[in-house]
Amino acid sequence: MKAFASYVEPYDPDNPRIALKVAHTYRVAEVAERVAASSGFSQEDVDLAWLCGLLHDVGRFEQVRRWNTFRDAQSASHAHLGVDALFGPRERLGVPVSGPEAGVPRIRDFVADDAEDELLRTAVALHSNYRLPAELDARTRQFCELTRDADKVDILRTAQGGTPETLLGCTVDELLDSALSDEAIAAFDGRRCMLRDERSQPADFLVSFCCFAFELAFVESRAIMREQGYVLELLERPFGIVEPFRREDTRRELTRMAREMHDYLEGDAS
Repeated sequence: MKAFASYVEPYDPDNPRIALKVAHTYRVAEVAERVAASSGFSQEDVDLAWLCGLLHDVGRFEQVRRWNTFRDAQSASHAHLGVDALFGPRERLGVPVSGPEAGVPRIRDFVADDAEDELLRTAVALHSNYRLPAELDARTRQFCELTRDADKVDILRTAQGGTPETLLGCTVDELLDSALSDEAIAAFDGRRCMLRDERSQPADFLVSFCCFAFELAFVESRAIMREQGYVLELLERPFGIVEPFRREDTRRELTRMAREMHDYLEGDAS
């Protein structure tokens, strides 16, 4: 915790994106710890899961400082920025980097020995990937899935507690005027997460957040998402906005999705 506070200290605390990601980080660590403990992990691995959660988004702070956005497509991969910050870049402009040129890795600020460095590196590097690579060993895959679950669970809280400007880069009016793309509807109906390039309308991002529910790996992750209820709020009252969407087709689709998501989560509980 002390190391994380030291890491984020140079970043502007008055920037709402920075404040949002600090709070998000602490919650993801807590969710990861809860999921690991409920899944029968050893205490050492519960602690490691917590650390994966704490480290997963360290690249977001540099992303916001440089580009003031959360969109990787408009800046750089925040996961890769995080790996570079923690372990030092392995290459720059395609050329391998080592020695002083690699900078000072921050990972030793967080954990004294290097026994789990490769697992931590992989969990941070892959936490926002659309799919995990097939060649991961079973233990690494388990921690990657847990980190991704915890991140997805809290992104719903973060989204609902934020603003369209902070999260989506649009105004309230632009969101309420939004259509839903065919790609967003197809992803929801296919019960899968959305690819980044499938999101073309502001309302698509709401659907993409909610689709996280379909691909959680741990039973406890789904239980937490159900308990919190943010997934339904994002479809029914995004960002606490009570004014309805202005397009009838958007209202109809979001109402249908909320109904089906409710049934999906309740069916999971039973």
